Amino acid sequence: MNLPIHAVLPDLLAALRAGSNAVLVAPPGAGKTTAVAPALLAEPWCTGEILLLSPRRLAARAAAERMAALAGDSVGQVFGYATRMDSKRSTATRVTVVTEGIFVNRIQADPELAGVSAVLFDEVHERSLDSDFGLALALDAQAALRPDLRLVAMSATLDGARFSTLMGDAPVIESEGRSYPLTLRHIGRAADARIEDAVASAVRTALAQETGGILAFLPGVREIERVAERLGDPPGATLHRLHGQMDPAVQRAAIQPADTRKVVLATSIAETSLTLDGIRIVIDSGLARRPRYDRAAGMTRLVTERASQAAVVQRAGRAARQGPGVAYRLWEEAATAGLPRFDPPEILEADLSALFLACAIWGVADPRDLRWLDPPSDAAVAEARRRLETLEAITTDGRPTPHGRAIATLPLPPRLAHMLVRAGEMGFAREAAQVAVLLGERGLGGNDTDLELRLRRWRAERGQRAEGGRKLAERWARLVREKSPFVSSEVEKQAPRANAGFSTSLETNGNAIAIALAFPDRIARRRDASGETWASVGGRGFRLDPASSLARAEWLAVAETAGMASGARILSAVEIDRATIDALFGDRIVTRRFVTFDPATGGVSATRETRLGAIRLATGPDAAADKDEIAAALLDGVRTHGITLLPWSANATALRTRAAYAGIDTLSDAALVARLDDWLPPLLAGKRRLDAIEGLTAALEGLLGWDALQAINRLAPPRFESPAGSSHAIDYAADAGPTVELRPQALFGLAEHPCVGADRTPLVLSLTSPAGRPIQTTRDLPGFWAGSWHAVAKEMRGRYPRHPWPDDPAAASATLRTKNADARARGSR
Repeated sequence: MNLPIHAVLPDLLAALRAGSNAVLVAPPGAGKTTAVAPALLAEPWCTGEILLLSPRRLAARAAAERMAALAGDSVGQVFGYATRMDSKRSTATRVTVVTEGIFVNRIQADPELAGVSAVLFDEVHERSLDSDFGLALALDAQAALRPDLRLVAMSATLDGARFSTLMGDAPVIESEGRSYPLTLRHIGRAADARIEDAVASAVRTALAQETGGILAFLPGVREIERVAERLGDPPGATLHRLHGQMDPAVQRAAIQPADTRKVVLATSIAETSLTLDGIRIVIDSGLARRPRYDRAAGMTRLVTERASQAAVVQRAGRAARQGPGVAYRLWEEAATAGLPRFDPPEILEADLSALFLACAIWGVADPRDLRWLDPPSDAAVAEARRRLETLEAITTDGRPTPHGRAIATLPLPPRLAHMLVRAGEMGFAREAAQVAVLLGERGLGGNDTDLELRLRRWRAERGQRAEGGRKLAERWARLVREKSPFVSSEVEKQAPRANAGFSTSLETNGNAIAIALAFPDRIARRRDASGETWASVGGRGFRLDPASSLARAEWLAVAETAGMASGARILSAVEIDRATIDALFGDRIVTRRFVTFDPATGGVSATRETRLGAIRLATGPDAAADKDEIAAALLDGVRTHGITLLPWSANATALRTRAAYAGIDTLSDAALVARLDDWLPPLLAGKRRLDAIEGLTAALEGLLGWDALQAINRLAPPRFESPAGSSHAIDYAADAGPTVELRPQALFGLAEHPCVGADRTPLVLSLTSPAGRPIQTTRDLPGFWAGSWHAVAKEMRGRYPRHPWPDDPAAASATLRTKNADARARGSR
């Protein structure tokens, strides 16, 4: 078969004879996936195996089968494949098609890639994390260990110049594609129409107006099933479903030639690397479902979004692979320009925990030190480091721990690998491996939220995919036994099926324990009676269908979620009991005592609270609250809400006022707060309320010290001593200024006005009658004696005749006695 790629194969072979790297750009249908690897086998430098990387398991199997068929051979001989769920290869295999994740695991285990002559990276434009990482590791190994290793980056829509630069200015070889006419029909979709209805309608139209097979692109399995329900049995055609959760045999039926017209409902799995025989019509929903990592929530969620321009071009090209075709697009033609040009590189949006651990084992402390087309962000690297430290996979300086190395030997994300290793140590690796397979292979055992139900169904299922999953679980469990120094098959058989502290046996509770080990931050507690809302240890809110059998549980070990972080929908979980949580994470359950200050009452309340992460397990009054904590809460309350909350006595208030008048700032609000720790704590000892404090005046005097206190007494004396021998408090806070209240008789004989302060400020004399009623206020006593005193005295003599009201008070003797009492006192002398 003569393919367009054959025209440029001589250039590619020449480039790889002259150097180690090359970039091949070839449109869909050119034949690069199945023609390049066989052409390299006869090259003098190619004495070993060729690894062809494929982004998907379905494409890997199909590519190997196609190359074997073209060579007149059976799969597993010269041409073989290896995927996570399936493998066909032998000692005779020279070309092995592997998924990108399998290659990453292989090069980590053998950095020299012994026996490998070339690695071909197909469909690198998809920019998956494993593809980018695999290329980075291969370039690093080539530079340090294998300069003879040939590396080829291949794609239909490749930014050849960027990859050329990344690969050391490698030559770029471009191939023409096979050109068949392609008609684009933009049929649009009503804004209120469901995508399933629009696709089903387009399929019916194409069946009636076009000839040939139909390939319809939908975002996910749920939409595929809904369209299938609407179509039923299409007249004159056979309906096929094509997605990653299906048995390989069912997938092959959708790809291979058929006697009847085919209608294939597919996800983006059919965009690249595959030629679906007989397809002449493509119906494109214009949507794609992609994983997006929510860094704030610490979880990956699936989102449905518009497909990129590159993706819709690839999809439309499926219709013209074998002859003239037509593509129905469910959007207006003008909207195409508004689609994103390319899918974003996964490395910019993914959880990088596995990448970070792999780099640490590779010997690279920081992933950014490798060669990337787009290096990972600082935030993503930092978060991955934190997660791995939590899993005890790396040390604080980024080096892998023995546990981390054990995790890395398993072809699983770090969380699931951690779960499997720990489960092996506890004696239930087999059960944990089955949980890991179920979480990695959506659809096994159905799609029920309750993983226990799915596990039971899967164990009873027959079929290639179900059996492949069981074999994979056994292989992983075997890997754990072989790699872990703590686990062996015999140990697992003899391990006690109920660990101390667990309320149920591992045999009946192992699934919950496994999920809790993998996702400790997703342990969730029901928040309402319906079971709809849940709080998680990690602080995120989850939502569950109240009709689910899990809604009655008190606790769940949650494995998968989707949607926004504030209320992510639980996709899979299993019930777990509190005793198991305590046994697993007892060291993470913390009891904290809170002493809370109430500014309204000036008191504190002591509370004892037990928490597992963000979940409050118990709370109540703490009768045994520490006295120091109570004192500290009172102190912080004053610091936060101000010293006005303190029970200031009249004397303490007066001292602060006098200090301010004297120009000494030591007792101001700001100064007292600044030195709160110096004077208040001793007064709080043994107290639970601020109003119980005593000794504030003495504390203030202690703050002032002897010299400052003497200066205050001199500049702002607390009292005025009258000529009559009486003592009167001076009010320094009065609006009129320092004021003293007394009867004029106490001032008789005083010819000068009394003053205070350094500037000799006259005291405000508030003069009262013998009954205490105000009669006059003066700042000039001599002027008062000489002036208005006479009118005051005249009025007062009539009201208070028993008291002295002399015409010349400046010459009179000061007295607070009545005239008779005063006469008797003089007579007695």
